[in-house]
Amino acid sequence: MRMPVPRLVCFGVCLALSCLSGLAVAQANGAAAATATAAHPRIGLVLSGGGARGLAHVGVLKVLERERIPVDVIAGTSMGAIVGGLYASGLDAADIEREVARLDWGSVFAVRVDRQDLSQRRKEQDFEVSPVLEVGVGGDGLKAPLGAVSSRLLESHLRRLTLAAGQVKHFDQLPTPFRAVATDMESGQAVVLADGDLATALRSSMSVPGVFAPLEVEGRILGDGGLVNNLPVDVARGMGAQRVIAVNIGTPLSRRETLGSITGVTSQMINILTEQNVQLSLRSLGPQDVLIAPQLDGLTAADFDRAIDFMRLGELQAEALVLRMQDLKLSPQAYAEWQARRKLRVQPRPVLAFVRFAGTDITHPETRPDLLASQPGQTFSVAKAERDLTMLAASGDYLRTDYRLVRMVNGEQGLVFDLEDKPWGPNYLQMGLDFSADNRGRSAFNLKLAHNRHWLDASGAEWRNFVRLGTAPALVSELYRPMNFRLPDGLEGFVAASGSVQRRTLDYHAVPETQADAEVDRHNVAFHGDVGVNWRELGEIRLGLQDELWRDDPTLVSSTYSLARAAQGLDGGLRSERWHERGWRLRAVFDQLDHAFFPSKGWRIETQWMQGRRLSRDDFADGPIRRFNLQAQAVRSWGVHTLSALTRLDLSDGVASQIPRYGLGGFQQLSGFAPFQVSGQQVALLRLRYQVRLLPAPLTRGTFLGVSWEGGQAWEQRQDFASARKRTGTSLYLGADTAVGPVYGAIVHSPGVGATFMVFVGRP
Repeated sequence: MRMPVPRLVCFGVCLALSCLSGLAVAQANGAAAATATAAHPRIGLVLSGGGARGLAHVGVLKVLERERIPVDVIAGTSMGAIVGGLYASGLDAADIEREVARLDWGSVFAVRVDRQDLSQRRKEQDFEVSPVLEVGVGGDGLKAPLGAVSSRLLESHLRRLTLAAGQVKHFDQLPTPFRAVATDMESGQAVVLADGDLATALRSSMSVPGVFAPLEVEGRILGDGGLVNNLPVDVARGMGAQRVIAVNIGTPLSRRETLGSITGVTSQMINILTEQNVQLSLRSLGPQDVLIAPQLDGLTAADFDRAIDFMRLGELQAEALVLRMQDLKLSPQAYAEWQARRKLRVQPRPVLAFVRFAGTDITHPETRPDLLASQPGQTFSVAKAERDLTMLAASGDYLRTDYRLVRMVNGEQGLVFDLEDKPWGPNYLQMGLDFSADNRGRSAFNLKLAHNRHWLDASGAEWRNFVRLGTAPALVSELYRPMNFRLPDGLEGFVAASGSVQRRTLDYHAVPETQADAEVDRHNVAFHGDVGVNWRELGEIRLGLQDELWRDDPTLVSSTYSLARAAQGLDGGLRSERWHERGWRLRAVFDQLDHAFFPSKGWRIETQWMQGRRLSRDDFADGPIRRFNLQAQAVRSWGVHTLSALTRLDLSDGVASQIPRYGLGGFQQLSGFAPFQVSGQQVALLRLRYQVRLLPAPLTRGTFLGVSWEGGQAWEQRQDFASARKRTGTSLYLGADTAVGPVYGAIVHSPGVGATFMVFVGRP
């Protein structure tokens, strides 16, 4: 059938109009797409390094999220790499802010684990030498540690926060593509980390020279990326970024007054190098890019305790530049879709097919797999893995302790603990000193050296030596070896053999409130053989034999003693006395104090029972002897306020020497009296102490103002306890816990003696 011409013309016109309309719509859609592409280019976020100042990046991220500004790629250096890497792994700004706020930054960079988690062997040495000052000893001389602080807890937090990205091999596969910048410490070249283990990459980028030890990654020694590219704008552009949001938290140069020390000059050199490469990056920014530079005046790279302030200042500066970024905003729906794409699917926790160790050449942790909380056949637990890291780090043998989940070719998944031996071990030397002086002309000085040789054999045998030179010289040596037998709940057997030689000078007062009657030169040579058990980190119990040689050489300095003895029809002189003691002892020490000096919480109990026989060499009486010693302490704090109580009891029975064995006196051991001024065959002491923590001073863990009250007595026979005179002492002190040990200034007082002003360093 033929269509009429007019209708055919109309149909053709309509068809043409339809085609033209469709073409117009297509062209409009294409133009809209082009406009959208131009309006929303690929955005690169560049985050600079700067230690604690880099926490300002978190505030910037909060503003970007609030303004619905997406981030397509991230490049960061040092702390900028950490914040950027966590964001790239799928965390949002609120997640990162919450983690930053909850961290105890004072402990994040602690040189070692919390003291309560150490073995009893490590705790005991705290009372003699500072654990902070440790160097290695080798055939080529002394070796210093690679870093001033430990990154162990920082790495543990990074591992936990990036666990969801643990199976990501290339950082382009993260929810937001990411790059971290580090420095090859051998070649001096920048290293852009684009694949591998994310937590390791973040830690590598923040290996600040002299602060954190560098990391070896795939054969390269990696240090802080800020040395070569602290604001990696070029890296973000290399990832395809068309618009850059650069956040430069700055590396301000130090002032003249800080350049009078090696530390100050070294820090300034690093700042100069960093600032030079930052200026190159800033010159590469174009008019379409946005530079956010938070004003952080008065805040330094070490002010981690000001984390909240840093984040707030970063947020304020980003808000001031919101208008510059309005064209980068997405609609609520588009931004919600972008956020949904960033969510990394959380993998279920695997069942562990194996638990292994890697990286250590000296130690043998595989000999005690039963001490691990993580065991094959269990579902992987972050809490257990972190507890195991703490236990491994508590040995003091490792520069780094880390863990990772690995998948084998057969599909099995397991847990590997990565351990790095201390390059300056396994021979360690620690140094300390004791010094005291008062306004009565009394003073004392001792230099102390402690040597520890770890891992003499595969069982973990150790050799410990302690030397004290000065007013009270001493030499102590102990060989310690764990045994093969294991008991439930972490009980581990050991054997130990030790010998010691000590000498001290005592002022003997027959009547404490009067002048000294004699000066006594006391010598002691001792040998001990023990078998015992360690009970995890709580403490140890020993049972063993002891053999001790004693000698007292008194020199009379007052005639009062001789006259008093003569009036009683007794021999008026004090003779030199030598004797031999043999017997067995049972000793137990349990210690959960958080610090050896100025503790804020915890408790400690030390007790010993000895029974044996005394053999005199100078016609003094022979016979059986028994001794009991107890010292217990409990500490509790409320905020900056701390209360503590200590009790001491020393009892002896059987044959006794002319000069009493035990004495009281000295700072907080019956303050006001000199050491050993109150003496007897039995002594008892009770001390109550209150202290308040003041604002921290430079180079200290804390400063403290405190007061103590002590009550004590000394007597000869046990049955004389009730009739023995009770004495009291008080002290008012200002103290600081420093790298060389505790430092005190104190006013002490006791009725009958009066007030004394004293200063001292080291163990009271």
